[in-house]
This record gives sequence, structure tokens and C-alpha cells, in this order.
Amino acid sequence: MKDTEYGMHRTLRGVGLDEALDSVTTALKNEGFGVLTRIDVADTLKTKIGVDFRPYVILGACNPMLASKALEIDDNIGLMLPCNVVVAATEGGTEVSFIRPRAMMGIADAPGIREVADEAQARLERALEAIGRHSGVTTT
Repeated sequence: MKDTEYGMHRTLRGVGLDEALDSVTTALKNEGFGVLTRIDVADTLKTKIGVDFRPYVILGACNPMLASKALEIDDNIGLMLPCNVVVAATEGGTEVSFIRPRAMMGIADAPGIREVADEAQARLERALEAIGRHSGVTTT
């Protein structure tokens, strides 16, 4: 998968979903993010509407310091929190996608939000680059 205006993507070749989730969680933690929510999309779709879907997990990641700064500037920014991360099985490995905070918060017009989004994006970019390094996997 290629990067988009709203998302940054990596494919971890030969890496299963559980290992990828561990790598993502560690990389996020190293950049000050914790995982607030975990949505198992495949399980939810199967349970709620009987639809089979590939293993697909959405993580809600939050850096408390950055969230606090953003909420102090504009408490409506909570509508755009936390930062979503998708970890999904793909043929031959796992796909990891992070939201681009600059794109997400680009619609907010409150002064100072751009700086918080820039810092969040820089941290998420570093986390995405770090994924796989500690486990020695190949990324594309």
C-alpha cells in the first residue's frame, strides 16, 4: 500500500498480525503514545453482521502531553482524537497504517493546533520507521 494524503503505510513482509501489533505498540510507546482502544474489526463484523473479513485491528493511540496541549487550545479537538493506527493481515505479511495528524487536524482553525499536529506527526513518522527494526523484519 502506498502513502496517502491522510495516511502513512508500511508492509511488514513475513510478519504475523500479533508480532506486528507488538512492534507497533512498542514503537508508539517509545514516542510517548499509549494505546487507548483496540477494535478487532474482523471479529466485530463477524459477530454483528456475519461478514468474514481479514484480520484487521484499529488502535487508538494517544500521546497524553500532545492531547493535553491540543485540548487546551481547542477542546473540540477531542473529536479528532486519538490518532488511529490500522494493523491488518495481508498476503505475505502485515500492513501497518498510521493517520497523518497534519491532515486530520488541518481543518481546525485554532491558532497553535498546527504545531501540535506537526509534533504528533513527527513522532508517528519515527514510530512507523522504527517498526520492524527491533524484530529484524523487512519493510516496504
